[in-house]
Amino acid sequence: MNDTLKADNNTISERLRNAEREVKAIDPVSQLIGNDDIEMAYSIQDMNTEYRINQGARIVGKKIGLTSTAVQEQLGVDQPDFGILFDDMLITNNGSIERHRMLRPKAEGEIAFMLKKDLTKNKHDWSDILEATDYITAAIEIVDSRIRDWKIKITDTIADNASAAYYVISEMKRSVHGFDLENCEKTLTLNGETASTGKGSGCMDNPLNAMVWLADKMVELKKPLRAGEIILSGALGKFVDIESGDIVRLDIEGLDPVEISIL
Repeated sequence: MNDTLKADNNTISERLRNAEREVKAIDPVSQLIGNDDIEMAYSIQDMNTEYRINQGARIVGKKIGLTSTAVQEQLGVDQPDFGILFDDMLITNNGSIERHRMLRPKAEGEIAFMLKKDLTKNKHDWSDILEATDYITAAIEIVDSRIRDWKIKITDTIADNASAAYYVISEMKRSVHGFDLENCEKTLTLNGETASTGKGSGCMDNPLNAMVWLADKMVELKKPLRAGEIILSGALGKFVDIESGDIVRLDIEGLDPVEISIL
């Protein structure tokens, strides 16, 4: 990376950090880096990952984003991406998060995969993912774009750590073997009312496809997925806007429910 490009990326990464810290939205960074420069967008994400690590945060896993056709259509993008999960993003099941810490948050229903083995092949398949998975749980992901009004292109969300904010996972550990990932039904409720439904097939036809995509992508980037990492599959259906006072609950057939309150 030449010095001029690095300086530009440093400026953009700082803008995104400031937006998150100050809870103040910024204009799309795609206006500066274009809509198609995926490599540059990930380099900006990497800069902020390094910054957070230097500030004491610890990486605990990855999130796959934009896996649902419904969500892609909602946001006007056409491919998945990934972001980094840090230790301070985890909210205890049945816990809470303050609304004022976020800009325009949305809740998604997903499946979390806990890895027990590294994934280091150039090309993976379902059997590799199944063998490497220790257990699965239901997961609510809270996404929040630092880009004003969610007016994002793919490079915006990648640079912005795939719009990651917080996540909640169930305490129940369910074996992935024999679990119908494709057909399991998902219901996301808001204050007791059904707000979003879907099934496993809503996530790239099967969450295992999302996992294969991420495993291959991370090897391509020379950062393979490692044992002990938590991986969020991506949404099984449409996201839900959330506000102060809301209680969000996720039920996925065969898994224990998860819930979070927005204060």
